[in-house]
Amino acid sequence: MTEMRTLKVALLGCGNVGAQVARILLEDADALAARTGARLQLSGIAVRNVNSRRDVELPQELFTTDADTLVKDADLVIELMGGIEPARSLIVTAIRNGACVVTGNKALLAQDGPSLYEEGDKAGVQLSYEAAVAGAIPILRPIRDSLSGDRITRVLGIVNGTTNYILDQMDTTGAQFADALAEAQRLGYAEADPTADVEGHDAAAKAAILASLSFHSRFALENVHCEGISSVSASDIAAAKDAGFVIKLLAIAEKLNDADGNEGVSVRVHPTLLPREHPLAAVRGAFNAVFIEAENAGELMFYGQGAGGTPTASAVLGDLISAARRLVLGGPARTETTTGHVPALPIDAAVTSYYIGLDVADQPGVLAKIAQLFAEHGVSIEIMRQTIHRDTESNVESAELRIITHRASEAALAATVEAVKGLDVINSVTSVLRVEGV
Repeated sequence: MTEMRTLKVALLGCGNVGAQVARILLEDADALAARTGARLQLSGIAVRNVNSRRDVELPQELFTTDADTLVKDADLVIELMGGIEPARSLIVTAIRNGACVVTGNKALLAQDGPSLYEEGDKAGVQLSYEAAVAGAIPILRPIRDSLSGDRITRVLGIVNGTTNYILDQMDTTGAQFADALAEAQRLGYAEADPTADVEGHDAAAKAAILASLSFHSRFALENVHCEGISSVSASDIAAAKDAGFVIKLLAIAEKLNDADGNEGVSVRVHPTLLPREHPLAAVRGAFNAVFIEAENAGELMFYGQGAGGTPTASAVLGDLISAARRLVLGGPARTETTTGHVPALPIDAAVTSYYIGLDVADQPGVLAKIAQLFAEHGVSIEIMRQTIHRDTESNVESAELRIITHRASEAALAATVEAVKGLDVINSVTSVLRVEGV
């Protein structure tokens, strides 16, 4: 009987996800060997401090601060350090030494993915990153493999669990943004500094990766229009609910034509109103979901836990087994699937609907003035709701208008909002949000 091959696995980082990956590699070694055809030997775990306390009890002798030596002696490298450096340099070192790499580093891939793919191609090794988007949800491999014979036209994703939890709490309990954020931090969904989540930066990095795979072109973080949720108010949530909508932070990538008829891709992240009957509207708490529209497959949705040590470790191990089987069985490495260059379009080229909140004077002719201005800019109003308010101190009445437009170009909608601000009957524009799924 032929002795089973052993493959050395180097783990970079031992945070929440890394600790669970190490635990699974040690506890399920026999099962993983049976699936792989080789024993996966965890040869070391590179960390900044070998004496730090960790949630998972692991053999102390596995820990090292010498990451460079560890990756040079590995067949497979798992990078879960996060950040740009030293993660990038260590991945390049691993690739140039012939190791396949598995990473969950969405920020690095969004910034330097193309150069890393090129390094992998030159070395003939595999670079895998399923865990970089939507945690445990198998989304990148289905886009790259299962839908490779189709044409994806649009991707809508709830890809950040922190913001989805906050918006869900605001929707279900009526909480203010600050209170919902504090609860998310208490439960461990949000970091002490939540900026990357609530300002949309985390989702934007994932949007760049989804767009690159879906449209076979290279998109970086700089190609993504990004807006966060910190300006979404409880009154916005309540008004959306009253109109039959829910607000979600969406990552959107879609193929469009610009004003000159040239094809491109719009990649953007922003708070979005969705009809409550849309499948993504039902995604609650810290869960993630990605909704795909393709020419032949139609509409598909992938749903599950988008974060957490154990769920994300599942995605890491899936990539690791795939890369290990290739080393055992031979064959070419799975490479980047870019086949051409479809340009990224600016936000002005996007086609969407708007939800606009206005505080206006309560006097005759106001609605007519607003409707005329919208018509002059080629924007059609679909829904208009009015609520009258009286200031108890001044005894002056004003009206709150909530308008939802039909779909139009972002440029036309933005110009309309700017023109509305100049009307003498407008006290203030209280909110402007985009609408999808109508």
